Amino acid sequence: MIFVRTAAASDLPRVRALLVETWHATYDGIYGADRVTAITDDWHSLSSLRRHLDMPNAEFVVADDGREIAGMALARSEAGGKRVMLQQLYIRPAYQGQGIGSQLLAEIVACFPEADRLRLEVEPANDKAVAFYKARGFVVVDRTDSCGTDRSGIPALVLERALI
Repeated sequence: MIFVRTAAASDLPRVRALLVETWHATYDGIYGADRVTAITDDWHSLSSLRRHLDMPNAEFVVADDGREIAGMALARSEAGGKRVMLQQLYIRPAYQGQGIGSQLLAEIVACFPEADRLRLEVEPANDKAVAFYKARGFVVVDRTDSCGTDRSGIPALVLERALI
């Protein structure tokens, strides 16, 4: 059984391992293994994850089966609390397709009861993720040439869904 709970500092090494595994499984074919390693070493370092853990107006949750962390999600409120930006939602490949992503998404929504919109960025070539979000009511509202940060150079679709 999977339990969704708030992430703790002691979870961070296991969250990092999940992110590295998932990013390589998802993005090696798009960006190449060397670039994925560089991205995960930067974006998913323990120090970066710790900053996320302590971020104000944010929720960092994990899906835990008691043996390992099967998934994680991170979101923060924006626009005076009316919009939530889903910054990360990743499921370990062995656990994909079991409803864990939906559980994490529902928990993120529940954590921000004042919000009326949920927004995220997704790699256009990540067909599984795009389909996952569209099946849950998200629509493409924009595109960016630099996902996550101004310096990433990674293109992304910007998807959004009303919460009310």
